[in-house]
Amino acid sequence: MISVHLTPHFRRKFKKLERTLQEEAFEKIELFKNQDNHSRLRVHALKGHLRGRHSFSVNYRYRIVFMWEDDTKQDCAILLAIGDHAVYD
Repeated sequence: MISVHLTPHFRRKFKKLERTLQEEAFEKIELFKNQDNHSRLRVHALKGHLRGRHSFSVNYRYRIVFMWEDDTKQDCAILLAIGDHAVYD
């Protein structure tokens, strides 16, 4: 089971989402905690200026960007941002 920590930035962005989207995101975060669901959530490493970070899908439009606290263990994720594709900028 993966433990998840939220940054203050993530919390602020999350609170600004519509209630239904918050619920959907929460469900996906719960799924993310089990690594067996990672292919379903399309977890992938990012490139370019976001190298070292990863993301997974909330839905077709929204993504969550995170980083592993320790890349070798991958048992603790720090959620950095949530948003549409502009979250990658």
